[in-house]
Amino acid sequence: MKNSVLIVLCFCPIVILGQHRSILITDKKGVCEPSIKVNPNNTDEIVAGIVLDHIARSVDGGETWQLDKLTSPYGVWGDPVIDVDTAGSFYYYHLSNPPDGDWIDRIVCQRSDDGGETWTKGTYTGLNGSKDQDKHWSIVDPYTNDSYLTWTEFDKYGSKDSTCMSRIRFSKSTDKALTWTTPKTISQQSGDCIDDDDTVEGAVPALGPQGEIFVSWAGPRGIVFSRSTDKGENWSDEVLVDSMPNGWNFHIPGIYRANGLPITKCDLSEGEHHGRIYINWCDQRSGENDTDVWLKYSDDQGRTWSEALKVNQAKPESHQFFTWMDVDQATGELYFVYYDRSRSSDNPWSTEVYMAFSADGGATFIEFPVEAADRAFVPNPEVFFGDYNNISVYDGIARPIWTRLENGQLSVWTSILDMNELRTGIFRIRPELPSGYEGEYCLELFSGKKRKKVLSKKKFQKGDSSFTYIWDANKYPKGVYEIKLMIDRKKVWSKEINWDGETER
Repeated sequence: MKNSVLIVLCFCPIVILGQHRSILITDKKGVCEPSIKVNPNNTDEIVAGIVLDHIARSVDGGETWQLDKLTSPYGVWGDPVIDVDTAGSFYYYHLSNPPDGDWIDRIVCQRSDDGGETWTKGTYTGLNGSKDQDKHWSIVDPYTNDSYLTWTEFDKYGSKDSTCMSRIRFSKSTDKALTWTTPKTISQQSGDCIDDDDTVEGAVPALGPQGEIFVSWAGPRGIVFSRSTDKGENWSDEVLVDSMPNGWNFHIPGIYRANGLPITKCDLSEGEHHGRIYINWCDQRSGENDTDVWLKYSDDQGRTWSEALKVNQAKPESHQFFTWMDVDQATGELYFVYYDRSRSSDNPWSTEVYMAFSADGGATFIEFPVEAADRAFVPNPEVFFGDYNNISVYDGIARPIWTRLENGQLSVWTSILDMNELRTGIFRIRPELPSGYEGEYCLELFSGKKRKKVLSKKKFQKGDSSFTYIWDANKYPKGVYEIKLMIDRKKVWSKEINWDGETER
């Protein structure tokens, strides 16, 4: 089937119209809420975890999959999270249901040293009397291979008792998940235990270029952020990132339950946005009939944050939800996967899988459907659909993973996307800035002597030497165009592009 994909190369076109294939991983009963990880050292090696206790592995880049069930003496009970270290060991984190304990009384980690074929029995962290441990995520420090884990601890999950509280916890392992440090609370403001807007949840850790640990989560104030510069021993005061209007828990028609919990990532590549921290989430700030995907970034270790940038480009009064984001650590490019309902006209519940891409640190986004329109599906509000999808990317090898429902049957899919092989129609423009200039510029598109459009306006900051703009030529007729950098109505830089509709170089 024909679909939309893209790749960014400096001053070169990227493909928007290419071909890729969706691959069924499993349609076992009740499967949903998948996590996936591509091994950066061998991108043919991919591991996925799927509710409730499934493990899937591929050794051919996701073309074929071997499916097994994971077992542990502590139980395997959902919320799968897959990670990988620089030695190629995979980690599978999940909730517990031990025969001699209580449901979700700890977070369990099992390790595989052979690409997901065999797994240890597992170790755990978080056991704290009768308290419940939930909504975990992990990151591996690429400099040390230490593992960092954050999650929500509930005094009693689901309780409406005002004395029951929730908090964000942290633990780490320095020996490949053999042992774990005593968990510590890193949130300053607690939440309730209802599993709703005033509960603190969604802690996804990220690593900084100096080994810092960054994490954000949602709760009563909205999205807040904290960092540690000493491997988790101490944590900064919470910084408010976004008020997240109308909260993180919201209603999507046809979906059993939905959330917009944040995902935190940091650019460790050698690109121009090295060290930039990103937070991605969904909310309904525009109304209960308009769910959108958002992004903010910070260039000062999370002390201050950009304005909220809208990732999806859909018309108002439509739903885009269940976002996940990854940063390609080979290039610094951003990738997003989410559900989209903007193209449906016959059934308002008709749902498609979309991806978005940014090659300029979130300044611009290009989105595209992962599958053809006839692959849209209609969910059932009585069927648990999971709480998230996922995506893993390295050096242009992108593997989104998602849940779909068709004829009453749940299934989990991925797509074969190699952004490095497909390029047409999208141009990465990097104007050279005048030395020492501070002030506003305009980036303008001309056809002949006629100005077609102001593409971008921005203020230079002292020390800026360049910036990146992504131009989508597919929106314009074939022809010769000139992109000009204008300051005080004078051209200071320009680039001519011959758009022939088929350019590939």
